[in-house]
Amino acid sequence: MIYQKKKQGYFIVLEGIDGAGSTTQANLLERYFINKQKKAIVSPEPSSGKIGKLLREFLAHQNNFINQDLFDQQMAYLFAADRHYHLYNNIDGVQKLIQENTHVITTRYYFSSLAYNAKTEKDFQFVSLLNRDFPPPDLLIYLDIPVDIALNRISNRAILEIYETKEKLTRVKENFERILSQYEYPYVKIDATKMKEVIHKEIVNSLERVR
Repeated sequence: MIYQKKKQGYFIVLEGIDGAGSTTQANLLERYFINKQKKAIVSPEPSSGKIGKLLREFLAHQNNFINQDLFDQQMAYLFAADRHYHLYNNIDGVQKLIQENTHVITTRYYFSSLAYNAKTEKDFQFVSLLNRDFPPPDLLIYLDIPVDIALNRISNRAILEIYETKEKLTRVKENFERILSQYEYPYVKIDATKMKEVIHKEIVNSLERVR
């Protein structure tokens, strides 16, 4: 059962390391809402805006920076700028859509910036500062999966992004665990090794946390 807490749509974020299945689950959740005669849209990050398109190019190829720390810093800046556009643009921004009673399902949000672009405590504080004014989602869904299984799932992709290595995903997974341990808003952690239909059912059940 979904509890209607307000006369607007929900902002739901799906997170997890690469290969966790967030895109699959976002699409299933969108279909679930639409079947319930609710307006819904999957709106991933990076966004479809100009900065988002630039980010996708950078993720496929590490341009300009040999130094990984400088590259991560650049990514953090760009993601924050793209996130601001994603939330507040007046065409298909998250805030506009939820005010029109559309449920917005996002794969990736500021949790990913913290997880992917921070290696040290200094990095973590830097990325936190860039994202401190962005609103928390109504519900965070974290899809938990072992790194080895995730790597096996993505091994057949035509192009692997720069973060899709065992070393990097291990650090990212550790960062996600840290984020969840400190997170104060509604969230659910789901075993992403299960069948996609089982995961979807657990996600639907978790919507009770949206009040």
